[in-house]
Amino acid sequence: MSSAPEIVFAGTDGGALTELAAYEAVGGLTALRRAREMTPAQIVAELEASQLRGRGGAFFPTGRKWSFLPKPEQNPRPHYLVVNADESEPGTFKDREIMLRVPFRFLEGCLVAARAIESTRVFVYIRGEYLREFEVLVSALEQLRARNLLGDVTIVLHRGAGAYICGEETALLESLEGERGQPRTKPPFPAIAGLYASPTAVNNVESITTVTPIIEMGGAEYAKLGVEDSTGTRVFSLSGNVVRPGNYELPHGYPLRDLIYEVGGGIADGRTLKAVIPGGSSTPILTASEAEKVTLDFDSLSQAGTAIGSAAVIVLDDRCCMVQLGVRVSQFYEHESCGKCTPCRVGTRWLTQILKKIEAGHGTHADLDLLLDVGDHVNGTCLCPLGDSDAIAVASYVAKFREEFLQHIEDGGCPFHGTSSLDGIVAPTDVHEAHAGGAEIHRPLEVVG
Repeated sequence: MSSAPEIVFAGTDGGALTELAAYEAVGGLTALRRAREMTPAQIVAELEASQLRGRGGAFFPTGRKWSFLPKPEQNPRPHYLVVNADESEPGTFKDREIMLRVPFRFLEGCLVAARAIESTRVFVYIRGEYLREFEVLVSALEQLRARNLLGDVTIVLHRGAGAYICGEETALLESLEGERGQPRTKPPFPAIAGLYASPTAVNNVESITTVTPIIEMGGAEYAKLGVEDSTGTRVFSLSGNVVRPGNYELPHGYPLRDLIYEVGGGIADGRTLKAVIPGGSSTPILTASEAEKVTLDFDSLSQAGTAIGSAAVIVLDDRCCMVQLGVRVSQFYEHESCGKCTPCRVGTRWLTQILKKIEAGHGTHADLDLLLDVGDHVNGTCLCPLGDSDAIAVASYVAKFREEFLQHIEDGGCPFHGTSSLDGIVAPTDVHEAHAGGAEIHRPLEVVG
């Protein structure tokens, strides 16, 4: 196991800090006190010195993102901080653990970030299925309010309704305004005209939580962790065919092989590694030999033709049928497409249909060519990356495992003959089709603190 220092989960000792007194006992609220003695420009400068880059997938420099917001004297409209807690990328489950285990570090980061962009209004858009996480945040918010630690900042916990598309920042803003969750045309960008057409910073839960230790330790000190262009630590969500799946906080630049074999305990059931999806379902796949060589940082994965994405590492053993994987992934994106852009609405469905045809043994060589052609016509033609994600992921499966696709076509069926590790795993579309009736669910939609 790695002995790397924990930053996000510091002081938890494997547990959770859900009481304010326990959080303060490990140095909590130091960053907030320090930030309130700093100017907004000084806070942004610390973030820029830290070289913190977004932890939600885009990996854009956080300090630079905040610097794009106009000053209140330049734009007198209210400034908003919106935190994207709508964690929906398949394979990603780090933000929920952050909210469960270090809710005060997260909320402290919200208060520091609000000061940095000169905002008094914070919205946390949390995935509707995250009930426990929501309740933990409500409790933490009430404890902060009881101690009058919020100052003049109002934090609203807003529950989403389970739409993957609302992980896209402008679709999230549309949903937050009470509209259908669909992406907006950009420009204007949220920094200029975001929530309620006002200057808005949209950041991921892990990004905001990391702001707290950066202010505590200083941006330059934080930048010493990790590697160049990928500083600091990252919470990696390790899942799939490994002995010890889970969330692991490690420095950027950590070898992917070590994450799988040392931290994760190796491939489950003594099987052989076949492939790895390194950053969530939307990132291109790596073969076993490629996975042996790369490190978990932006540059190394980019050079390997993939991306660090949301740091969701999905390990696949030798039982995994790549065509079935393509079907499952494409079904997900087809199901979650908001339908606004025709290439995505039509293309994701078309990709799924072709993949199902190949898996069933009815595909032809022309179908394989058509599959890639459809993907090419989806990629880069939509308002958001949802359709691109489907096309890019599927294309990578074909590129790296083309022989397996050809075997399906030439042998007239799946060569795994029912033994694939994906057999019996049901996609969301199939779940909905099999679901009989809907029960009405009563729940609070917002909590204001």
